[in-house]
Amino acid sequence: MRRALAASAACLAAGLIGACASAATPGFGARGETVEPWAPARIASARFESHPAFDPLTGDLYFVRSAPDFTGWRILTSHCGADGWSEPVEPAFAGDGVEADPWFTADGRTLYFISSRTPDGAPPPPAATPRKDLDLWRVQRDAHGRWGRPQRLPEPINSPAAEWFPRLAPDGWLYFGSNRPGGLGKTDLWRARQGRDGVWTVQNAGPALNTPDDEYEPLVSADGKRMVLMAADGLYQSVRGAHGWSKRVKLGPAIDANGSEIGALLSPDGHSMLFARDLKGERSGELLLWRDGKGDPNWPPRCPHE
Repeated sequence: MRRALAASAACLAAGLIGACASAATPGFGARGETVEPWAPARIASARFESHPAFDPLTGDLYFVRSAPDFTGWRILTSHCGADGWSEPVEPAFAGDGVEADPWFTADGRTLYFISSRTPDGAPPPPAATPRKDLDLWRVQRDAHGRWGRPQRLPEPINSPAAEWFPRLAPDGWLYFGSNRPGGLGKTDLWRARQGRDGVWTVQNAGPALNTPDDEYEPLVSADGKRMVLMAADGLYQSVRGAHGWSKRVKLGPAIDANGSEIGALLSPDGHSMLFARDLKGERSGELLLWRDGKGDPNWPPRCPHE
């Protein structure tokens, strides 16, 4: 076991995460790795698609569509039918402002997202006023599967600065990005946890993940052992050890082609990942699918169902 840990550390230091990964551990850069467009009809468009999430209860696809220059984000949802994914529409809980970064809890009862919507009870700002205060929100379903009223998460998890990409780890920590004061750089990764008294504790995710530059999007795998994170220059990975997260390592060129990769979604088994890439003038932002060749071939869910 000690020898295996030493080998893993050497691989991380060399930046060869996938090539040195054991057969039992999903890895980036492994032999048999593939990256290809994921462009279902009615989902792929001339606009920018990113940040996919699959509803565990209904199988519906939630994602973000924006202008080709990645402005004007809106969350859309599509249902799988006999002729494929339906024409995307806004979900029932859609608000004003921009909204993005949807993420479901494993039981499908709660969805986290970011929004600059007008808070309940507040007057909407004038139409020409830019909305800059992105906050973390969540919405829950009732016993009949209907979405309730979205709730803005309280301070100190939200702040007067911007918050991004809320993702709940298996150990109960909610990871997110924020450019709030007190970080190690421009925008950092943070984590928050709600105590039994209902009070939130917020911590910086630390120097293994954060730099003086920007870090926006933290995604912890379903087993809690890996994190894929988006920084100013693309996607990185960190591995969870006895003493916390390892120093982040850049993903290989198959995934991190031009540093614009965002909105990662790992499959439950960790052997596949959807993410978006800006193709820099060739087309709008596109969804791509990475596989290491070892996981469930039926993820992402096939539509129509086969």
